[in-house]
Amino acid sequence: MSWLDETMVGFDTETTGISTATDRIVTAALITRTGAEVSQRTWLIDPGVEIPARATEVHGITTEQARSEGVQPADALDEIAALLAAALSAGHPVIAFNAQYDLSILEEELNRHGLPSLSSRVEGGHIRPVVDPLVLDRHLDRWRKGKRKLIDMCATYEVSVVADDLHAADADVLATLDLVQAMARRYPALGEVALTDLHDQQVSAHRDWAVKFAAWLTSKGTTDDLPRPDWPVALAVERGRESSQEVFEQPRA
Repeated sequence: MSWLDETMVGFDTETTGISTATDRIVTAALITRTGAEVSQRTWLIDPGVEIPARATEVHGITTEQARSEGVQPADALDEIAALLAAALSAGHPVIAFNAQYDLSILEEELNRHGLPSLSSRVEGGHIRPVVDPLVLDRHLDRWRKGKRKLIDMCATYEVSVVADDLHAADADVLATLDLVQAMARRYPALGEVALTDLHDQQVSAHRDWAVKFAAWLTSKGTTDDLPRPDWPVALAVERGRESSQEVFEQPRA
């Protein structure tokens, strides 16, 4: 049986900005899906800082709402990390679109609040297996032109979504879970690869993309905010890392 038919856990956050090192989580969603069975947890968090207007325009949460309705960060972060760690330790894949962002900001937030890291909670100490449709798509269809945001990829892989619903963490998770299944229909070999191998292959695929894209940006004069090669977590302070040199073959449609 393919891992696509087993339990998978979708994860997404909405935040105060785009920096994993300095910004804060405002909302998070964790959705567990096993076949047709779905369970969901969501969190609205008071980040303890002002939510910029630009961030509110994206996810709709104001500073006032977060302060009046949100839970304390440490409580929510501890719950999120515990649930993710339990899933990973059980071998269930965490599915996240642009996983490096969500997992990195979670680790930074846990550190900020003096909580155990996600990696330290997982059996074996490594955040794996993770499946990221963005990393997969960049590798499997690398020459396709156009944007690769979640809504764009849903259109590419014919996943039905309501555009106005996206940028809510729970809606993004559901779309991402559907997107993984749609990608596997186009590239059946995805479902035939063992999760541990697929994880390692994404490590290599992301590193290859990040190094080449950073070199291109640098050649054009951009030296700030270059893509980080570490995946699925890239911390502001390096704490050691592993990588795999294996690159998976592109499955045929």
